Amino acid sequence: MPEVDDDSWRRRREALGGLLREERLAAGLSLRALSERTRVSNAYLSQLERGRHEPSVRVLAEIASALGVPLGELLARADIVAPWGNERGSRLPQVEAAILGDPELDGPQRLALLGVYRGFMLARRPR
Repeated sequence: MPEVDDDSWRRRREALGGLLREERLAAGLSLRALSERTRVSNAYLSQLERGRHEPSVRVLAEIASALGVPLGELLARADIVAPWGNERGSRLPQVEAAILGDPELDGPQRLALLGVYRGFMLARRPR
């Protein structure tokens, strides 16, 4: 897997935060209303929107559900997972969606599996 520097993670957190804010506003929700729907404090939601924290998969799933946006789409739009129909082939998103949607896995397990799978896929790419 390619190395990801701190700057790259910061940019991804900020992109995700901006996207969450955009979707919340498009849904006509205040931070307080989103907080009530997700059971995540509005202070934490505010920090997520400002790119200050990396949310768990569970928190992202709660937010995506409350906003009516599929989690996979949200993650792809924030450049956290590969979008559907990318250059790596159509199997990648299906596998990632299955990992993200498996109720038997917790957040750290999902992220670990995604990392391993992506590593295998990158290793198979022609150089």
